[in-house]
Amino acid sequence: MTYQEDQAIYSIGAVARMLDIPTSTLRAWEERYSVITPLRSEGSQRLYSRAQVEQLRFIKSRLDSGASAADAHRLLSQEMAAERIPAGEVQVVDQNKPLVLLAERDSYAAGLAEYFLRTEGYEVAIASDATQARLQFEERAPDIVVLDLLISGGAGFRLCGEFAAKGSAQIVAVSAIDSAAEAMRLGAAAFLHKPLEPLTLASTVRDLLGTSAMARQGQRSNAPR
Repeated sequence: MTYQEDQAIYSIGAVARMLDIPTSTLRAWEERYSVITPLRSEGSQRLYSRAQVEQLRFIKSRLDSGASAADAHRLLSQEMAAERIPAGEVQVVDQNKPLVLLAERDSYAAGLAEYFLRTEGYEVAIASDATQARLQFEERAPDIVVLDLLISGGAGFRLCGEFAAKGSAQIVAVSAIDSAAEAMRLGAAAFLHKPLEPLTLASTVRDLLGTSAMARQGQRSNAPR
């Protein structure tokens, strides 16, 4: 199986946060049932497609309804065969306006992405080089960073590691070159190929934030001033 370049790729950590399923459980399901089998990077990191995330969401919904893991995977196999997998979406509470930092060297691409993200209900900050990205990250504390790995001559790789190490925001790494494995190794939650397809970007941000954005905004509103 291969992934299309216009689709997001998610790390196992990102999938675990999105669906509230421990990474150990995801690994166990893969080994035991072999229904959802992510690709592996050269460094053996699991790389999930958005379709596989939806399949895992189907599994979780069946578990929440009282089915066993074995029955849930059996039902998934049947639904996959019939091509009836639900395409449910994670909902974001618009009024909380999670903040997305766009670290993008191409002003046109940044403007287009900003427009679509604001249309989806997000606040957006833009940085056109690595220095601005660091300042915006420290001053604005974004919920998610969409990071061009080639910003400032390739400084995005270093920024990816720095931002991910802080643990305060999820990173969507983007690049015109195939850098998914390296981005995941550095801590990115997802990877997208450029040029970005706006709807794919918006759905990736929505998937990663999920309900965590609501909790994050609640922490901000309760912080001492």
